[in-house]
Amino acid sequence: MLAYIVRRLLLLPLILLGVTLLIFALLQLLSPYQRLSLYVQEGSLQRYTPEQLERLIELHGLRDPIWVQYARWLGNVVRGDLGWSETDSRPVAEALLSRLPATAELALLAILPLVLVGISLGILAAVHHNRALDHLTRVFSILGYAFPTFVFGLLGLMIFYGKLGWFPPGRLSEWANQVVHSPEFVRYTGLNTLDALLNGRLDVFLDALRHLALPVLTLSYVSWALIVRITRSSMLEALRQEYVTVARAKGQREVRVVLKHAARNALIPVVTISGLVFAGWLSGVVITETIFNYRGLGQFVADAAIALDIPSVLGFALFAATVLVVMNLLVDVLYALIDPRVRLE
Repeated sequence: MLAYIVRRLLLLPLILLGVTLLIFALLQLLSPYQRLSLYVQEGSLQRYTPEQLERLIELHGLRDPIWVQYARWLGNVVRGDLGWSETDSRPVAEALLSRLPATAELALLAILPLVLVGISLGILAAVHHNRALDHLTRVFSILGYAFPTFVFGLLGLMIFYGKLGWFPPGRLSEWANQVVHSPEFVRYTGLNTLDALLNGRLDVFLDALRHLALPVLTLSYVSWALIVRITRSSMLEALRQEYVTVARAKGQREVRVVLKHAARNALIPVVTISGLVFAGWLSGVVITETIFNYRGLGQFVADAAIALDIPSVLGFALFAATVLVVMNLLVDVLYALIDPRVRLE
């Protein structure tokens, strides 16, 4: 298994190279003046005169052949320079690292109810096939598909914040934000909930959970439908296999048959989908973060795309590709742990 992991990690630079080359080629459709933001380190292009802009374009070779420009940009990336983010008014690498903890916190808290509830409901639906619980679960799944993320999120805001005032948008209340940014508060991870516990601030921890409740619910519910349907289909197929019949014939308890024999084999496609969903969340959940004014990677890349912030878009593409490749590798490793028949060679 170790050799397989090493080979997959060695492929990571080639995949990133292909992703960035494709995006860089598409960006050549923009004019040299628009692409100049890749090299301007601060301020706005509007503060330069046309003659100064032309000299900057010549200086940075923005009319050179694409392979020359790409090699130059790639050299900067290897040195850790992803350019300047006009969206966040700081280097792109710093902007990505500062927004990552917010998105990671949201994704980590949302994956738990997604997996636990989604898998549990899928297994129960398969065990009670064509009975009331199965029909109820399918209705639940259809509703999840029918609700777009932004509709569910806005309804949640209207009810739980606008009407009841329970779960406000944003990451923290104003008072908690002041505590978090005070000199006495030590930032260990950037995750508000975990850092609050490590600093012994239960009030900040509870405030962070209040702000996370609606985004987590929105992400989880919309994705529950997919996990439930896949788990149900896989379980129905597994329950019809001969090894399940043999286990029942040996007199094993139904709970043991379902959980040990059927569920373990049915989880492989569920792990695949869950891994891809989690990778997508880590790469930024644009709609959810925008609706709840949650300053994470999703909101950052949306603002960068609207502003034609080319360095930020390229930096985010590198990050998203890395997350996807690493998550696929983790999913493959989980295959071998769940099902001993799977060999990674």
